[in-house]
Amino acid sequence: MSTTSFANVPPGLTLTILGCGTMGIAILSGILSSTEDTPSTLTSSIHPQSAPLPPPSRFIACVRSSQSAARIRSSLSKHLSSITILQDDNLIGVKAASVVLLACKPSGLSKVLGARGISDALKGKLLISILAGVTVERLQETLHGFISEAASHEPCRIICAIPNIAALVRSSITVITEPSPPLSQENSAIISWIFTRIGDVKFVNTNAMSAATVLCAAGPAFAATFLEALASGAEAMGIGGEEAIDMAAKAIKGMAELVINGEHPDMLRKKVATPGGVTIEGLRVLVEGGIREVVIEAVGKATNKTERVGQS
Repeated sequence: MSTTSFANVPPGLTLTILGCGTMGIAILSGILSSTEDTPSTLTSSIHPQSAPLPPPSRFIACVRSSQSAARIRSSLSKHLSSITILQDDNLIGVKAASVVLLACKPSGLSKVLGARGISDALKGKLLISILAGVTVERLQETLHGFISEAASHEPCRIICAIPNIAALVRSSITVITEPSPPLSQENSAIISWIFTRIGDVKFVNTNAMSAATVLCAAGPAFAATFLEALASGAEAMGIGGEEAIDMAAKAIKGMAELVINGEHPDMLRKKVATPGGVTIEGLRVLVEGGIREVVIEAVGKATNKTERVGQS
């Protein structure tokens, strides 16, 4: 069931999102917003001398429920003329696609990719998975069964990329597995174009992907927990709740900008924490409470969980 016809759509690449939930909407929002203020060509950051290519001009959002379809219409109301919403029609969406973005929950992987006709419809296309912990090998096996490394070609090219929720405001950091063998110039350009619409991109070794996933995708939730606690402390001292959250968020944003611009966190902390001062009194409580060890353990356990998800 679609809400928009494929007719009268200008030529160009078609990007289909399978399982267009929170992250799919965030990515679409970033892409469609960016098209309002960027040139309508794409080039590869890996192959900067490659000729410009036309970017995706048509977008298909595949969902299972009418509630999900309604959520897309509400969240992307300004861009509905560029989007086709398909309900329970994944196969149609994949057949119409030039590039497919897999954004369902990891638990739904087998049902989505294992559905009749999906494997054939993906042949020769680029499949980008944003499923945390799910490896290229597992995606291949779900689609085609075991594929030998000696296989002469891949039925479709699969890349894993993990953005974060800040894609909603085009401030995501997306970690992408370093492709082996290297991507074609066209596929490299497509991937770079999609994810630089929503923020920055980092290519990482496959062996580091689980830790990078936790750092960049789960990290915002960890930071939000600290931000909320910081604001709660201020609220207890008499600052209004909403004002405390706003001030805490801007304080953390400013610190992050300093680090991004080259300031080391340890040096930044030392600059602020003068001996006998206010900051060092609060830092003493954090250190005695084991905040550093707790955060390190959280990252470690989440990384282990990510690896178990990939194996299940």
